[in-house]
Amino acid sequence: MHPALINLEVICTISSYTQRRSLPALASTCRAFKHPALNALWRDLQSVEPLVKCLPSDLFSINDQGRMVLQKPIDSRLWSTLFEYSSRVHSITVSQKSIPSAVIEPLSMLLLSSPSPSASWFPNLQKLTWDADGTNTFAPFLRMALVPSMLVLHVEISSASESNTTFLSVLSSLGTLCPHLQNVTMRIRRLNNDFTSLQHISPFIAQPISQLHHLHTLSVWDAGSEVTEHAMKLRAMQSLSLDLRASSAWDDKPRFQFPGFDDLKLFSLATKKIGPVWNIFSSLQIIKSKQIKVDVMSHISNSSLSLFLGTESKTISKFLTILQERCDHDRLELLSLSIGYSKGHTESVDFAPLRSFSNLTHLLIDVAGNTSVSDKALCQLARAWPKLQTLKMNRCVTFDGTTKVPTFHGLISLLWCCPALTSLALVIDATKSDGIDLKCPGSGRCNKRLEFLALGNSPIKVPVNVALIISGLFPYLKRVDLACWEIPPMNTMARRKVDMEQWAIVNMMLSGFNVARERNIETWSDCL
Repeated sequence: MHPALINLEVICTISSYTQRRSLPALASTCRAFKHPALNALWRDLQSVEPLVKCLPSDLFSINDQGRMVLQKPIDSRLWSTLFEYSSRVHSITVSQKSIPSAVIEPLSMLLLSSPSPSASWFPNLQKLTWDADGTNTFAPFLRMALVPSMLVLHVEISSASESNTTFLSVLSSLGTLCPHLQNVTMRIRRLNNDFTSLQHISPFIAQPISQLHHLHTLSVWDAGSEVTEHAMKLRAMQSLSLDLRASSAWDDKPRFQFPGFDDLKLFSLATKKIGPVWNIFSSLQIIKSKQIKVDVMSHISNSSLSLFLGTESKTISKFLTILQERCDHDRLELLSLSIGYSKGHTESVDFAPLRSFSNLTHLLIDVAGNTSVSDKALCQLARAWPKLQTLKMNRCVTFDGTTKVPTFHGLISLLWCCPALTSLALVIDATKSDGIDLKCPGSGRCNKRLEFLALGNSPIKVPVNVALIISGLFPYLKRVDLACWEIPPMNTMARRKVDMEQWAIVNMMLSGFNVARERNIETWSDCL
């Protein structure tokens, strides 16, 4: 035997790089390769069908009623084979297509006739991804897959239903069945306004959360204040994401306050209106989180803006004020605030509370309608964020005569205030360049780190001048990103074709400048 075959690490490496269809042949070559090759073959299952295929074809039959029946008992040798393979599984992905009735029924029968407890089927299973129905038919297999070794559980069911009590009762036992869970995601694919069903099934999810003491990541549809309260008590909790889109639990401000969170990496909320978000933040005494993401998924008109912002006219300014009051100023590094496009209007003064967060490195603001920001206002905001690396604001503006946008002068001031910028998305007035030296637009100051620049629907007249200024300010930037022109509302604008042609010229010139710069560097290196 070659000395390399004595080294288990070498054999495992060879097995891990072998194509899946060749692993059975590799396992049969010699004893040295058998276990490593079988481990690689069964480690990650994209379906449970391979287990069913291990069974003899004559083990099951279809009776007169169209039901599958077991024809003979399973002998100990076959049980040993099944347990040998299933014990090698570390992750399983169950989708609606990968687990049809022809597969789930035999598995259910196996469970009923198994001589061993369910935990012995997958003793090393660490991750289960469930993207199938949450009906009672699937409950036996789910119960079999929930084992003490489980660390990651992602469950996405098609809809909320009160009838699937068996499936839900299995989920309610997560705290006992999988005490070491660290990452849990619970989603409903078709969320609607069926509050009654959500209220019925939410306790099945809320109950086990308090028992998962190792849980550090939780993403779940909002099950009311009970889930939030349980999550606060988990010391290991680092990431909490709540989907409020189909819930009415936070439509009214709670009468009492919760202690809050002392050590989060991410606090994320998705909702249809900003009112519930304001209520959640108001109910927490403190939020110490490195990242906060708020996504309000709604497209509204100007006439319904006040309703959209909440029955008490909770404006963006009020939300950012409560954010300032509740959040740790030194800890927050990323803030993402996204509100569906509308014809509303936001002034730069509304963002004044954000100046308290001096350690911000990423600020992404895509609020409803226009955001009016002048050169002076942009400079005042930017001075508060010296560590800023990513700034995205105002991807699209409706120029109605009242909205102010920065010019190249504001952009130059931004560079002085935020020298660490690597990504920038901002609408500016690219037609105004008076007083800017095209040979040295930044007066000797430039940003060599910027990798991404998107200027939305910025008006432009002279592409040559714009390219010269951008190239001078960002000498290593390859192009201006134009992807925003392919998504609403910019993909339907009247000037889309004309403006895109102008910006395409800018990109062509930037590309030429980069080639010339590279040639110049190569020429100097040849002379040295």
